[in-house]
Amino acid sequence: MDDAHAQPVEKILRMSGVPLESGLTQPEVAKRRRKYGLNRLRETARRGVWTILLGQFRGIIIYLLAAAAALSFFLGDWAEGWTIVAVLAINSTIGFATELRAIKSMESLRRLSRVHARVRREGRTIMVLADEIVPGDIILLQSGDVVPADLRLVNSAGLQCDESALTGESLPVSKSVGQVSSDAPVAERTSMAFKGTAVTRGTGIAISVATGMETEIGKIATLAAEAKAEISPLEKRLDRLGGQLVWATLGLAVLIGVSGVYAGHPFATMVKTAVALAVAAVPEGLPIVATVALARGMWRMARRNALIENLSAVETLGATTVVLTDKTGTLTENRMTVGRIRVVDGIVQLDSKAGGVHPTDALSDQGKAANGPARLALRIAALCNNASLATPDSQGRVERDEGDPMEIALLAAGRRAGMEAGSLEAEFPRVAEEPFSPETRMMATIHQPPARPGTDMNYFVAVKGAPEEVIRHSVRLFAGEGAVPLDDAGRTDWLRYNDDMTLKGLRVLAVAMKEASQPNVMPYDDLTLVGLVGLLDPPRADVGAAIEACHSAGVRVVMITGDHAGTALTIAQNIGLAGDDASVIDTADIRAGEVIPPAEEARFLQALVFARVSPETKLSIVSLYQRNGEIVAMTGDGVNDAPALKKADIGVAMGQRGTEVAREAADMVLRDDAFPSIVAAMRQGRVIFGNIRKFVVYLMSCNLSEILVIGGAAMSGLPLPLLPLQILYLNLVTDVFPAFALGFGEGDPHIMRRPPRDPREAILGRDRWIAIVVYGVFITSAVIANFVLALGPLGMGEQQALTISFLTLAFAQLWHVFNMRASDAPLLRNEVTENPFVWGALALSAALITGAVAVPDLADLLGMAMPDFRGWCLAIGGSLVPLALGLGLHVLRPNWLRRMQ
Repeated sequence: MDDAHAQPVEKILRMSGVPLESGLTQPEVAKRRRKYGLNRLRETARRGVWTILLGQFRGIIIYLLAAAAALSFFLGDWAEGWTIVAVLAINSTIGFATELRAIKSMESLRRLSRVHARVRREGRTIMVLADEIVPGDIILLQSGDVVPADLRLVNSAGLQCDESALTGESLPVSKSVGQVSSDAPVAERTSMAFKGTAVTRGTGIAISVATGMETEIGKIATLAAEAKAEISPLEKRLDRLGGQLVWATLGLAVLIGVSGVYAGHPFATMVKTAVALAVAAVPEGLPIVATVALARGMWRMARRNALIENLSAVETLGATTVVLTDKTGTLTENRMTVGRIRVVDGIVQLDSKAGGVHPTDALSDQGKAANGPARLALRIAALCNNASLATPDSQGRVERDEGDPMEIALLAAGRRAGMEAGSLEAEFPRVAEEPFSPETRMMATIHQPPARPGTDMNYFVAVKGAPEEVIRHSVRLFAGEGAVPLDDAGRTDWLRYNDDMTLKGLRVLAVAMKEASQPNVMPYDDLTLVGLVGLLDPPRADVGAAIEACHSAGVRVVMITGDHAGTALTIAQNIGLAGDDASVIDTADIRAGEVIPPAEEARFLQALVFARVSPETKLSIVSLYQRNGEIVAMTGDGVNDAPALKKADIGVAMGQRGTEVAREAADMVLRDDAFPSIVAAMRQGRVIFGNIRKFVVYLMSCNLSEILVIGGAAMSGLPLPLLPLQILYLNLVTDVFPAFALGFGEGDPHIMRRPPRDPREAILGRDRWIAIVVYGVFITSAVIANFVLALGPLGMGEQQALTISFLTLAFAQLWHVFNMRASDAPLLRNEVTENPFVWGALALSAALITGAVAVPDLADLLGMAMPDFRGWCLAIGGSLVPLALGLGLHVLRPNWLRRMQ
């Protein structure tokens, strides 16, 4: 029943075929449950164990390694084939274990409490699980309930609902029975209560008109499921790099193979040489090291209360250029607080920027005489109030506040000014109440004040409500020592004060009073206006610094909210997101699913605040930024955020306040709901990408040296200086462990003071390819020179020369790790030398290299022999030459090296 909000109650009951007084019968309930199913949202399919496992075998480098293993088996080189298989197994095991751990952590957040509802069936009121609600059920609502389905109200007594999770608006919505326009947006359907929202005050009776996926929350969940998730920037870059490696490898293999055959080498020999080149070209350690580097970032973030579901999401945050953030509950505390009070003698400003209202001199006990009107305004607000504040029990435990968030905020402000609601009630006992109604837009309570001899005014009437109504009914203005007449000009002034406060994003209430001789007085006649009370949803205390950190890092932060423009702009200014001259784009005129007009795109891309945004418009805004080359992080906690969370390059949901639908759609969940954790994740992502670049340059220069060694020897007629199995052993030892150590680096402490890198920038740009070639040539030259010396002047046998070239290459690659420091870093104290993992990796790798020639069985498998003292001196001395040349480069600092910062 899509238009239930626009239909009269009698028609809804008639169409539903249910009597209001008795509700559905049990047989009818069973019939409807068979027809409509359980009142549940469809759960997103979980990634199974096999899906996670198979996902580890994606990527062009993995495919190339698998092809090399298959070719090795085909040629009968079983040792080489199984070694490549072992590399693939190690990589997949690490990735599988890491992602499975992340999935289990996310599952722990998805356990929802079971919601119950009061239902009228067969003339009795019973409690049932919300899952068991069917269309046509008569539901009874009261303060504190979670609405179990989409309901059309039949009766309402001061009913208000918090719909912030659905619409993004932070203020409770007053409900009424009257039908509304058929094209009214969800936020304005006051005749409806929606599944998943909370009743904050009042009572009501309603009929269920939609359950499960047919509810508004279900429709948004469907939208989120249909939103296409983006491939992470890291996955795109690694795939691009892998493609480059594949073509480079095939080209080199063909070139050297053809050259060798043309030079007279046997065809079979050149085929084996081509396989060796393919093995040498592929950095077998790259997938493993990238996986572990990302996993370590994931574990670091878990310690910071940020759960990452996908490994690549860590790096994606580091590439983020724009953060699109929800307001309610993300930038604000999702609770109301008193911000300012307007009385006859001016404005009393209460500090709300630090996340809460603090006592001030203006409202302290010492300031009573000078600030009577402001204190009286808070006293009236506390008396005309049905909420209650939590107080610690004898064990120090504090229960939750009860009641409407706005009334709770008024009581909290009174408490901070030294006025406890309990003491006020004892001093001014309540004798009657006129409840708030949408018709009057006011509420009144009648109290019996302490006896005052000489007057028959024995009753005190406290009134609060919509400023327009309260001001219209006021004939006097409280002026401190007494009241003065309030004429039409004065009312116009106070209406202007109300407009000024509203434009600053405040929810404004007017408070008034009157004295009466009897309790059954007309409460809203001849009122004395006391003042205006402005409330707002305060910013989170830690958000301002996080916004500033984003700006320092060159990351734009844009607020996207369902709230009105004034409220959104005030919050944005308070947290430093926008300046005083900032404008707000109100997107209410953009219809659901409508694409942002091309003429408006430039204005949208420059905006810092979007107001009254629908879920579909959020999707359009995310897509707009992505089409313009931005890497988009989207934060949010409400149901209405879910589609955009999934569409964004990385979605960040709140773990404490976040809805299940939002957490399902997100890549990262903040367990502590702390916005600064996003900044910490951005830094971690930047560090990880920098480390990945560092070890990719290291791996590629090492592997290029292997290609050049084999290719140069093949084309010059020399014996092969390395055997394919030796290359695999080297890649597994000297590639993986030093690269691991580089991947574990802490990164540049000033990394968040630099702008984000270009999202289109490759992992290896022109300057890094130059570095790879230069370093590869340095290492190759040392290996070939030692190999020629061993075969020629030193008169060693071919096996001894092979061992010398192996040791020279292995140790040269180990020392090469020190060339990976920043070009302007000191020689002895830099991010490489101060990384303890580097020294551990060097020690382990040196032991494994030595073992390759010292352990007889391993030496026989690799085709090597233990060198003598002369051979060790040649190998170690030659291996230090590339390091010395690299140190010289850092002294000269050519342009390509300087640009690699």
